[in-house]
Amino acid sequence: MAKYLFVYHGGGMPESEEDQAKEMAAWSDWFETMGPAIADGGHPVGPSTTVFADRVDDHGGANPASGYSVIEAASLEEAIAHAKGCPILKGGGSVEVAETFDP
Repeated sequence: MAKYLFVYHGGGMPESEEDQAKEMAAWSDWFETMGPAIADGGHPVGPSTTVFADRVDDHGGANPASGYSVIEAASLEEAIAHAKGCPILKGGGSVEVAETFDP
């Protein structure tokens, strides 16, 4: 099985505690549907900084990451199928999917 990096873009935590609980439950439910495919559940991330050879951009670029996970899947198509269930998509966010390679 190959490993795939999911990089989450956009999304955010709702303001009310009730809506936050619903959002967290949606993520938990989604992770449960993937079961043992989850290699690393990942974490949300804070504001990013992009480092270039000649400068540093503290604004994180055009589409900064908001979190990540790593899953195992038999193919890119299977990884994409898993990504299509991500709760961030319902809030207008996106999931970038990339295969990882061992050194």
